[in-house]
Amino acid sequence: MTVSIHGARVIDPASGLDQVCDVHVEAGRIIALGQAPADFHAAQELDAAGLIAAPGLVDLNVALREPGYSRKGNIESETRAASAGGVTSLCCPPQTRPVLDTPAVAELILDRAREAGNAKVFPIGALTRGLAGEQLSELAALRDAGCVAFSNGLAPLASNRVLLRSLEYAATFDLTVIFTSQDAELAQGGLAHDGPTASFRGLAGIPESAETVALARNLLLVEQSGVRAHFSQLTSARGVEMIAQAQARGLPVSADVALYQLILTDEALADFSSLYHVQPPLRSRKDRDALREAVKSGVVQAIASHHQPHEADAKNAPFADTEPGISSVELLLPLAMTLVQDGLLDLPTLLARLTSGPATALRLPAGRIAVGEAADLVLFEAEGQTLAGETWYSRGQNSPFIGHCLPGAVRCTLVDGHIVHAV
Repeated sequence: MTVSIHGARVIDPASGLDQVCDVHVEAGRIIALGQAPADFHAAQELDAAGLIAAPGLVDLNVALREPGYSRKGNIESETRAASAGGVTSLCCPPQTRPVLDTPAVAELILDRAREAGNAKVFPIGALTRGLAGEQLSELAALRDAGCVAFSNGLAPLASNRVLLRSLEYAATFDLTVIFTSQDAELAQGGLAHDGPTASFRGLAGIPESAETVALARNLLLVEQSGVRAHFSQLTSARGVEMIAQAQARGLPVSADVALYQLILTDEALADFSSLYHVQPPLRSRKDRDALREAVKSGVVQAIASHHQPHEADAKNAPFADTEPGISSVELLLPLAMTLVQDGLLDLPTLLARLTSGPATALRLPAGRIAVGEAADLVLFEAEGQTLAGETWYSRGQNSPFIGHCLPGAVRCTLVDGHIVHAV
């Protein structure tokens, strides 16, 4: 398939390109920017005048729910939702059933993703078998099966010694380990940020120290082992300060934040809506502002959806009995555009945190517009609007943003030069 995209403002944060020009695609790759090659003939031409052409978004955490949780979602539905949000590459966490701790599970996910064809999927393998925190998974075999990094999520390891040995083994093979830093004992039984809102509403609190105590330990062990590390779902001002200090010391660490943490605070829990029940929890306005500043400065290189679709029953219960998580990948670009609308980020910086930043953090072959690169692109209208929920592809409708009018509108998403979403 040969495609020409005409008249878009092309923004490629990785190279600094920001100009109106044509993009020409052949055999799934970009073959020219600007003037088409003399012998090139486009079978499909797209008029993109007035639109932004950016690298397809790269989302570092999208729960696909397959295998094992089909009532919540599956690879077809959730990658379809991702393409509607402008995402062309995504990482899926290992919390499947069975757990993503064997090459067979990784291969199943990759096969199903190729069949769906909506987005490129990069599995995150389980650091320990069954996420039980005791025995190390077969990391090298999982890497060979397609896993790009390894994580135990919020599941604790049996001891610091087990964690250190796991990191040393990963470092031997130059593998990336992803941490979600939350001390299980300090967070035990907690539902919300340990602050005035939780106290007033009678919700068990999770203190900031649950993040910072675990983060301090993890950073020390990263330094000792020399492993490449990515810190996911940061929530606190002190946490991003610690990451900045580690980066200043030259540690090989990167970080991401859930997009909803840049928009919401624990004040959203005032009416006990389970739609705002997430783990790690929404924190204070001060923490949110610090996260925003860290994204702006580049201490946090990536914004991710941390998409967790649920069936209706998972949220239809008293707050404490509901399952945490927000269905959000479908709105990744429009929600992110609120940060531009509010003057917090300029558009190229925002796109860097959604494309080249996450791709670099996990060394993914994505997030660039350049000759020879895969034609994974999103065309969107910066001045357009999206009515959240007007169309909805994810099986999980557990999103507090449904019904909101959001800035920006995805008009077309292409994967390897093929249109996978268009409106």
